[in-house]
Amino acid sequence: MDHAPQAAGPALPPPLGEHLRSPQLRAAMLVQQEALWAARDFLRGAGFTELLPPLVGPVTDPGGRGAKALDVDYYGRPYKLMTSAILYKQASLRGFPKLFYIAPNVRVEPEETATTGRHLVEFHQIDVEIAGASREDAQEVAAGLLTHVAEHVWTAVPDVLAELGRQEADFADVRSGKYDVCTHQEAVARLLTAGHPQSPDSEIDWTGERLLSLESDRPFFINDYPKGSRGFYDREDPERPGVLRNFDLIAPHGYGELVSGSERESDYATIVTRMRESGENPAKYAWYLKEAREGIPASAGFGMGLQRLVRFLTGLDALWQVSAYPKLPGVVAP
Repeated sequence: MDHAPQAAGPALPPPLGEHLRSPQLRAAMLVQQEALWAARDFLRGAGFTELLPPLVGPVTDPGGRGAKALDVDYYGRPYKLMTSAILYKQASLRGFPKLFYIAPNVRVEPEETATTGRHLVEFHQIDVEIAGASREDAQEVAAGLLTHVAEHVWTAVPDVLAELGRQEADFADVRSGKYDVCTHQEAVARLLTAGHPQSPDSEIDWTGERLLSLESDRPFFINDYPKGSRGFYDREDPERPGVLRNFDLIAPHGYGELVSGSERESDYATIVTRMRESGENPAKYAWYLKEAREGIPASAGFGMGLQRLVRFLTGLDALWQVSAYPKLPGVVAP
């Protein structure tokens, strides 16, 4: 593959009308259409039920890396636009043991992320949850989903991909389904060896993630992020305190994270403890904790960023190029 995305992304989007008429966007939307078809085909074939996710609720994922939720007045009550529907996925498992959403999310990202090429305020996730599953089960589904989507898209619209400069060789390692695995600790060691100052106690930062991604020719998993780097719902390894049973799936060639997932905490008392440890007020999560007290199944799941997936498949530089109505952090747009 000759092209990796620009580290800072290209210029900001043109006016909306011009953007909507661009041949590049039309090509990207044809790829997105096929990617969505393939994702649904794969998941339904594996026994998953698609649900329509909520858009607002009394609470949402507490978020991270500076992203915040938008507040709305819901009949005099303070509600949030969904930054992630993860809590609803867990609660839904009591009726739907294998489920997925194509979920719209809204996150008020820091303004300095406007030109990273990898952030939007509005975006979508292919959100998957599996009752009784382990991290490894969720990783198998995530890898199978990515492989199936890449195979279908190349088969369905090779001419469109060719217009975007993509070649069959660009998809070979993705379509193989053979993805590498490393731990967070190993990834940190590689970055320190390369001279990048990555903390062993936190998320791998965007620069570090890009460096790791540029080193690889195939997607790879990073497992075992440290406790405190992710949300209270990521399950702590009972045999390794301080280590989470979670993962990211990183696309190669500089495209970075496509998927984040984990086993989930399901025990009521443990969830409350984890909330308090992370600075969250359990009272905010009353409806969710009621479900947990009554018995949320143990589970594992993940979210795959749709726009990040399409960006990777098309080889384009920035998420706004694969979004019909892009809203970038700090940029007022229709």
